[in-house]
Amino acid sequence: MTAKIVVVGSFNADLVSYMERMPRPGETVHGDRFATGAGGKGSNQAVAAARLGADVAFIGRVGNDVFAELAYEIWDAEGVDHRFVTRDDEVATGVAPILVDSSGENMIVVVLGANRRIRQSDIDRARPTIAEADMLIIQLEVNLDMVSYALKAAKEFGVATTLNPAPAAPISRETIHLADYLTPNEIELETLNGGEFDDVVSAARGLLTRGDQTAVVTLGAQGAQIISHSDSILVPTFAVDAVDTTGAGDTFNAALAVGLSEGKALSDAVRFANAAAALCVTKPGAADSVPYRADVDALLLG
Repeated sequence: MTAKIVVVGSFNADLVSYMERMPRPGETVHGDRFATGAGGKGSNQAVAAARLGADVAFIGRVGNDVFAELAYEIWDAEGVDHRFVTRDDEVATGVAPILVDSSGENMIVVVLGANRRIRQSDIDRARPTIAEADMLIIQLEVNLDMVSYALKAAKEFGVATTLNPAPAAPISRETIHLADYLTPNEIELETLNGGEFDDVVSAARGLLTRGDQTAVVTLGAQGAQIISHSDSILVPTFAVDAVDTTGAGDTFNAALAVGLSEGKALSDAVRFANAAAALCVTKPGAADSVPYRADVDALLLG
């Protein structure tokens, strides 16, 4: 079956500088090369879900500027439905200057721009499409009052929800309550807990407000930990040579949503997501590094 995914979230134009090492405060270093590309957690997830075989609709905002053209170019190329994207004449498209060192680690500054102005009316226009979806995904790169609104809209139609609490920001338990799947990394888990924690399982379990909720904590090279009220399973990832970790978390979230929407068991969906994220880090860029379905299936079989 073809998964139907609705993504509410951000588009940012990525401005990527590659260098041998990160600069220290006050230091200037020379970069090796520079690239622009389509990014933003929401858009990355929409593109990834489309490349993995889903029918995808995206809800968001961009400015009326040249950076927005990067968004429409990749959405059109990948078949992402962007009817519910509003062009905002008052603010600029979001941008993200990114520094990537020779080990593949990155530092990112996000200027959200139009992403902060998503409104209830933007989501309401998409309600018929949300009602037909298998999964709605949202992150925290938008104005946060819209996170709970979008999740509520999905739950009104009985649509499954994934809340990717990234970038790290405190959110209410009422908002978490609306998520069927909560997908933090360790930094985001720490923020949600209000500080350091002793172990991932107890920290994630303490966030769950319903008996049928699941947390899937991404652990980088270790894989991902599935945590419910009664169980905990570590699903290992795949060994690859990392070039750039930008977009790996977005790819994981999209693949998890696609796998679940296709009817995969949760552990199989997480393994599918691990494979997609592993392939993502072998290439530079955000959306540009997202793998296609055939490559993920080949890694799973290999």
